[in-house]
Amino acid sequence: MTAQILDGKAAAELIRLRVKSAVKQRIATGKKAPGLAVIMVGDNPASAVYVRNKHIACERSGIISHKYLLPEKTTSQQLLAEIDRLNKDDAVDGILVQLPLPSHIDEEEIAIHINADKDVDGFHPYNIGRLTLRQPYLRPCTPHGVMELLRRTEFPLLGAEAVIVGASNIVGRPMALELLLAGSTVTVCHRFTKDLQPHIERADIVIAAAGKPGLIKGEWIKPGAIVIDIGITRMADGSLQGDVEFDGALQRASWITPVPGGVGPMTVAMLLENTLLAAQMHDK
Repeated sequence: MTAQILDGKAAAELIRLRVKSAVKQRIATGKKAPGLAVIMVGDNPASAVYVRNKHIACERSGIISHKYLLPEKTTSQQLLAEIDRLNKDDAVDGILVQLPLPSHIDEEEIAIHINADKDVDGFHPYNIGRLTLRQPYLRPCTPHGVMELLRRTEFPLLGAEAVIVGASNIVGRPMALELLLAGSTVTVCHRFTKDLQPHIERADIVIAAAGKPGLIKGEWIKPGAIVIDIGITRMADGSLQGDVEFDGALQRASWITPVPGGVGPMTVAMLLENTLLAAQMHDK
């Protein structure tokens, strides 16, 4: 068996075109284009690339992108004041603070300070709570993007054994909530899990989100399973590697995401969709 590739770039482009069409319809009816404010603190090179990609995606979709580049020495109080201003700005439908933040700033405090109806990252406790209660609205972008990819496989999610490796607040935990919502049987493995291999071997769906290259061996993958690799690490030679041994998993899985080009583009696509959804909510 050789797995089919789940092309995140192609899937993300379809979503972007859908958002672009909806934005055009908004403008044609006299409504404003959605506005997204992206704040970056410091000069982290990887963050700069992500912010640029988000800005380009917004421009291509008709969403107005506002970029705010703040110096590394920005204090928590200064950042909170900037968020307060954007919370009150009717031209801004979504606010995103690019992570990671400098160590002197509390990321959780910042996430909570963004108005829940402008939280297009889906990190606010209110939005996570809605997902927990099976009433999702603004959903965390990466897990939501993964669900879109899974739907494209037409694999039956009801009752499927799904194993998530990684329990972060940004990916692993909301990913578990998304799969529960879809009716899957979910196991979350983390750094205290005693033996990872047997969990992987029984999984119909493997979601790798630990950020540890090659953690999941190809021979562990159940024949016919779906493998979604969210982990991405830059190696010493400059190459990018996921959490799953790709070549081995490719010979056993039915579907697999590449690294890069798998989940990453979907995260940006769902950010666009969340920004549009926030604008539609603000219309009311």
